[in-house]
Parts: sequence; structure tokens; C-alpha cells
Amino acid sequence: MGGLWEAGVKSFKTLFYKSTATRKYTFEELSTLLAKIEACLNSRPLSPMSEDPTDLLALTPGHFLVGGPLLSIVEPELKGESKSIVNRWQHLKALHQQFQARWKEEYLKELHKRNKWQAPTANLRVGDLVVVKEDNLPSNEWRLGRIDSVFPGADGNVRVVNILTARKIIKRPVTKVVLLSGEHSSRLPQPTSSA
Repeated sequence: MGGLWEAGVKSFKTLFYKSTATRKYTFEELSTLLAKIEACLNSRPLSPMSEDPTDLLALTPGHFLVGGPLLSIVEPELKGESKSIVNRWQHLKALHQQFQARWKEEYLKELHKRNKWQAPTANLRVGDLVVVKEDNLPSNEWRLGRIDSVFPGADGNVRVVNILTARKIIKRPVTKVVLLSGEHSSRLPQPTSSA
């Protein structure tokens, strides 16, 4: 009962404790930090909004909360260790940026699990909605795109894809691309039954 969202709460608590346990915060600082982290967590893409191959929008938890995607002002990235920052506001921004970078990385790894290849898995196909792994994106932004063309290797497995994004077509290896979870269920190879 509720194992999926309880796992999300556990991952949040673990990361939050690791990143905030070194200092004490006032009520306003802690509530501000939690609101920023909440926006980051609720902006993650869950599944495609439609089957339209030109639609690059994904359903997020923010759609259920406020009826649309969560938007925030892009802030410049703070370089350096957050412990060395004297200004409390700058410290909170640095802490939020560190949390979101680490959480995004772990979330994308969870979506892109690679198990041993004992059973065949489905290749990426033209029209699939994917998340492109990029390091320099603001906390509430995810680079989404539809696969425009695939380039299989000698073994027939797709190794490189062209992705149509909102800006342009880019070429990426499949290790830098994560298929949204809503697309997996209808594409897994079906077991053959012998009568």
C-alpha cells in the first residue's frame, strides 16, 4: 500500500538529512528550503501527456497539485562549498542547488535501471518521449524530447538516437537518454505462448 510514494519520501529524507544536518536553521529558512525542494520534486516528469509525436510535454506531480507545470525563476548557479558561504540566503540557495543536482541524478538513475541482460529488452523507437540527461539545467527544468531517428549497432540494439527537442535536433548515445516510465509498459516484449 503506497510503496511507490513511500520510496520517494525515503529518498527525499535521506538526501535532505545528508545535506542539511551540519547546520541549524530558523523556521523561515527551513520552510523556504523545503518549499524550493518541494517544487523540484514535483516538477519531475512522470509520463507523456499525449500520444502526439510533436507533443514534448510530460505529466508531472505539479499538474495534479496546481493544474499545470511548476514554474520558477532561474537563479545563477553558486560555485563552491555551501559551508563556506557566510550569507544565509546564499547558503540556502547553494544547499538547494546541491540537493536538486544530486536528487535529479538519482531519480534519472532509478528510471534508467540496467539489469543483467538475461531477458531481451525493448529498444528505443521513433516517437518515444525521453528525458535527456544534462548537468547544467535549473532545478525545475527537465530537457524532454521525442526520438526522431535511431541508429542500431551491428547486433541490432540501438546505440545512438537523434532527439527532437524544443530547440533543435540533437544526437545522443542511449546512455544519456532516459525513457519515461509510462512508455515502458506497452513496449516490453510479450512472452510467446505455446499451445
